Amino acid sequence: MVTLFSLLTALPAVLALHMLEPGLVLPAFSVLLFAEAALAVIVAHLIHMPDNAEDITLWDFAGGFTLIGCAAAVLGEPDQAALFLTEQGSLRAASQP
Repeated sequence: MVTLFSLLTALPAVLALHMLEPGLVLPAFSVLLFAEAALAVIVAHLIHMPDNAEDITLWDFAGGFTLIGCAAAVLGEPDQAALFLTEQGSLRAASQP
């Protein structure tokens, strides 16, 4: 499970570093981590594993992803996030027939 979430985080992060401008990496990484946190919450809710303080659960992953996503959002500037969202919107508009 740790390997799966590591790959789900590392591969898009590396792609974002290579494909996006440096100012857009933190907002994109923040969105990625919030999406992974939501996915972890959904899976944890569907699995219904008993809470065990000794083991790491999906709820722990969701909390960690949320915490790191919030840190990335705070460190990124608001104008960078707005630039990221407008850039994504213009890409969608250009691809429509």
